[in-house]
Amino acid sequence: MARAPQRQAPTGTKATGSSSYLCAVEFPTAPTPATPADVPALVDLINRAYRSEAAQAGWTAEGHLLDGPRIDAATLRDMLAAPAAVLLITAPTPGQLTGCVYLETQDDVLYLSMLAVSPEVQARGLGRQLLHAAEAHAQVQGCVKIKMSVLSVRAELLAWYERQGYRRTGASEPFPATTRFGTPRQPLTLLALEKGVGSNGECLMTF
Repeated sequence: MARAPQRQAPTGTKATGSSSYLCAVEFPTAPTPATPADVPALVDLINRAYRSEAAQAGWTAEGHLLDGPRIDAATLRDMLAAPAAVLLITAPTPGQLTGCVYLETQDDVLYLSMLAVSPEVQARGLGRQLLHAAEAHAQVQGCVKIKMSVLSVRAELLAWYERQGYRRTGASEPFPATTRFGTPRQPLTLLALEKGVGSNGECLMTF
């Protein structure tokens, strides 16, 4: 799939507009905003990361919990069209997507979801790099916190986010019985996590 060449992202730079996710983190491949042309490759990446057999050994695997695809092209196009949203992607070469994260700003809160890394390159730090890019984007957008929802049964994923500085708020809600993102095989609960955003222009980094 052809896509526009990636813009070079200098480290230590705070950008504005659709590129407002740059920070003082050395990215092997700097995240850039997805475009509608990326949708086919993104659908493949996200479904492989969350629902494929290759993903079962990975940290995003949830095929044993939900039936159906994690995302389809129509849903993803709708998400990309949201006015205050951006989907950051990493692509070492044009058309070869390795990771993504979806971000939507509502007032002073950034909602983070669909953090996905290709099963072939998991456990190499790319998920953390995408998270850092999301945090830098939140700072430039003037957000005071980042929120997300994680399945309560995903103990290893919850622990990973907590190591990155995210904390459980105590809020929870049942996973919908039928959604555009898959049908649960069992009753599931979503837990709310959040992290404060610094105001000094530096990335929030926890190792």
